Amino acid sequence: MWRYACLSLGLLAACGPAPRYSDGTFDGGPVDIGSGVGFDDYQSYEAARSAREGGFGPAEGVPANPAISAEELGAAGLPTGGGGLPATQPIGAGEPLSTTRPSGPVDVNNPGISDEQSFEAVSARESIESDAERLQRQAQAYRVIPPTAVPTRRGNDGPNIVAYALGTGNAVGEQIYRRGGIARDSRSARACARYPSPDLAQEAFLDRGGPERDRLNLDPDGDGFACGWDPAPFRAARR
Repeated sequence: MWRYACLSLGLLAACGPAPRYSDGTFDGGPVDIGSGVGFDDYQSYEAARSAREGGFGPAEGVPANPAISAEELGAAGLPTGGGGLPATQPIGAGEPLSTTRPSGPVDVNNPGISDEQSFEAVSARESIESDAERLQRQAQAYRVIPPTAVPTRRGNDGPNIVAYALGTGNAVGEQIYRRGGIARDSRSARACARYPSPDLAQEAFLDRGGPERDRLNLDPDGDGFACGWDPAPFRAARR
C-alpha cells in the first residue's frame, strides 16, 4: 500500500510543470528565467519592485539607470565634479539624488582657531621650562592692592541713628520720656506725614532736641522713637 502511494506521488510530480530557477540551470539543463511569479517577464518584475521600494520606477521609454551630464549639472547650478568623485552621478530607480562634495584641501592652520586642545600642537611650542617662565612672569605682574579706610560722608554732621539705636535698650512703645499736649496723636500723624521714611523722621527728631524734647511732635508716646521708627534691626545686626 505504501509503495503504491509513493509511486502515485512520483508520477504526479513528473507530470507537473518543470520548476524555474533564477540561476538559469536545473539538474545541468537550461531553465527559462524570462518570467516570474505573477509577471510576464523579469523586466516587469524589476519595474514593480522599484516602484514599491523607491516610490517610483523607470518611466516608459526611459533607461533604468539614467545619468546627468556635467553640462546639465552646471546649468542647474550644481557642482559638476571635484574631490575625487565623478562629474556625473547616476540616478537609479528609488535612489535619492546625491551631490558631489567640495573639492580642495581643508585648511587646518587657520590662526583664528585655537589649538590649545591639541597635545601635539601645544607640546611642539611649549615645554616645562617655558611654563615655569610664564608662571614667573605672571607672579611678577601680580599686584596686591592694600585696603584703604572707608571714606567719611561729607555734608552731613547730624545725628547718627545707628549709634542711637545701639545705645538704647527699650522697646518700641515703652515710654521713657514725658510728653504732653492736647490731641498729640493727631498732630503727630500729620507731622510724620511730612517725612518719606521713619529714618529721616528719627534724624530730624534727634536733631531738634530728641529724645528728651519733642519739638516736632514726632514722638507722642515718649519711647524716644519718632514716627514708629524701630531700632531692632540695628541691634540684631550687632549681635
